[in-house]
Amino acid sequence: MENAAAGGVSASLDEGSDPYNLIVTDLVALIGHVQASLRLIEAAIAREALLAEQDAAADIFVLDDVTPRYAEASTALKACDANLGMALDRLRDPQAPARLLN
Repeated sequence: MENAAAGGVSASLDEGSDPYNLIVTDLVALIGHVQASLRLIEAAIAREALLAEQDAAADIFVLDDVTPRYAEASTALKACDANLGMALDRLRDPQAPARLLN
């Protein structure tokens, strides 16, 4: 077993396993996690907006707006999602050189 340095993800590199397919599978899973995080952030922003509307109706003012932190995280994750998508597209590109990983 090899342990990926960044995420503690383990991948078995047995004789029968194809490193190319392991990389593609891992990228697909990572993209799924990033997209799930984006959905969570979007839900949190919507929840914050709803709470702000309710507080405004009750004449309560909240000085600590967490929306900018969510927006910054969302922007970073969107860039990550786009770059991971490009990496996956490059790996799947039939015009790319033959699998160099084998």
